[in-house]
Amino acid sequence: MNGSANNHVDFTTVKNSRILSIQSHVAFGYVGGKAAVFPLQCLGYDVDAVNTVNFSNHAGYGRFGGSKTTADELSAMFESMEQNGLLLPSRLLTGYIPEAKALTAVSELATKLKRDSPDIIYLLDPVIGDSGRMYVSSDVVPVYRSMLPLASVITPNWFEVEVLTGVELHDLPSLQRALRILHQDYHVPHVVISSIPLKQWLLDVLPPNIKPSPSATEDSEFLLCISSSADGNGSQNLSTVHARSVPLIPGYFSGVGDLFSALLLGHFHPKQDPPSPHDTTLSYAASSALTKTHSILQITHEYALLLPEDERTPTDEEKDKAEPVRKFRRMRGRELRLIQGQDILRSTAIDELKQMKPWVDFWSTTA
Repeated sequence: MNGSANNHVDFTTVKNSRILSIQSHVAFGYVGGKAAVFPLQCLGYDVDAVNTVNFSNHAGYGRFGGSKTTADELSAMFESMEQNGLLLPSRLLTGYIPEAKALTAVSELATKLKRDSPDIIYLLDPVIGDSGRMYVSSDVVPVYRSMLPLASVITPNWFEVEVLTGVELHDLPSLQRALRILHQDYHVPHVVISSIPLKQWLLDVLPPNIKPSPSATEDSEFLLCISSSADGNGSQNLSTVHARSVPLIPGYFSGVGDLFSALLLGHFHPKQDPPSPHDTTLSYAASSALTKTHSILQITHEYALLLPEDERTPTDEEKDKAEPVRKFRRMRGRELRLIQGQDILRSTAIDELKQMKPWVDFWSTTA
């Protein structure tokens, strides 16, 4: 991995931090809590994990078995932890919660934790869907909207931003409008849009320090990651914005957003100054998360390329339906290589090619 070593992480702070992670669990593979807990432990955190579902594997396989944790079961678990003096997080991470009643139980807990410990750092990953498709029930959305003011950081993808704000992202004014809603209407101090396809409208407005070279965009597709930290200093800008374009690694991966959000939380230290005056604490954390997530995807992709041909067959819905084992083998070969990449997870280096860069003139054109 390219980049210079950077010992900015304060491990004396980390070792005294405890994270409560509330998200999905699978027996096989790495999504949800399985993609989050181990990376956070590699960073030195104690992690208490509450499972919102208990499945055999992720839904991408096409079939799975298991159960969803009910709202009553979640509430009983939280109550028992509190009665036993075990509800002690300094950080809270929430992810996939498929039903509104269960999410409401989590919201009640987050409200209590925030009331009892106002300095708690809460990263809310509003797992709603992707690529225009929802994979939670629709009544989850208003609950998520009601939870946004509780969050320190949120990490929606582009589709989840559109669902939460009601703004379709198709030009710079619409992107500005969505961020205004999140920062001003919902009072979210820190927003990271984890991935936006780098379409022409973005290429037209990106500054040179963020835009990939024309030759690069001809050879591969790119995704854009954006961080936005609200300015509370009376600045004419609503927020300080950073962004980074990264090449899209081909193939299907699951758990990428879960891994990214966990790493972002693990590297987010709002009481520490970032190593560069050009960074915010959020953009620095996003650079670290982006570097490590992309590196894990790269070694996963390289591993998949070495598999026997019948385990790396291309997607073909008709053949997959006739012969489901084709899909199972392909999914199995693309599970994130977290154990094999644990040195990456523990690293303090940031790849310069994944470092978030200031988008200085982002607010120069008002929405």
